Amino acid sequence: MYDKKLFLLDAMALIYRAYFALSKNPRITSTGFNTSAVMGFTNALYEILKNEKPTHIGVAFDSFAPTFRHQEYAAYKANREKMPEDIISNLPYIKKLLQGFRIPIIEMEGYEADDLIGTLAKQAEKKEYTSFLMTPDKDFAQLVSDRIFLYKPARMGNKAEIWGIAEVCEKFGIQQPDQVRDILGLWGDASDNIPGIPGIGEKTAKKLLQEYPTI
Repeated sequence: MYDKKLFLLDAMALIYRAYFALSKNPRITSTGFNTSAVMGFTNALYEILKNEKPTHIGVAFDSFAPTFRHQEYAAYKANREKMPEDIISNLPYIKKLLQGFRIPIIEMEGYEADDLIGTLAKQAEKKEYTSFLMTPDKDFAQLVSDRIFLYKPARMGNKAEIWGIAEVCEKFGIQQPDQVRDILGLWGDASDNIPGIPGIGEKTAKKLLQEYPTI
């Protein structure tokens, strides 16, 4: 049991996951309104509150405005499809739900949820909080430490996974979690439309990082 147990939720990643998990059997109201994203997100939130019993919690949303990453690299996330209208229409209801629970909504113009969650987790670590970053996004693994854990939500009947330092190092074949940024930089990240270094794949990247700890 942790005296100060902070859960930080990556809202859009969880909302997308919830919406597409119900794509074959969407939840439609009598008026034709698709509530799949609201229902799926609410179920995930309720499970956390009931089973994990955090002492502190916050939900971070991405900014719709371009970020500094788009300014540095115009093709950043350019491969992604437009957000489904059903998700857009669900967002106000999800935020109302969070307000009803009195759960802080964290968002800042020009920043992604990743940036906000990472900053808060590192600040909380200094104050001896134990943080759980709830997201399916592998990028967050670089933040894992003795007091910061990656909480990968349950899926397809499987239980939720909690990744600490050992799990991250085993998953990526690295020596320490902050090497996640290096290994993704070497082999690229297709989900964000970021190319890797030509000729360097997963095996070569791991081999290089065993010899040279950072890029």
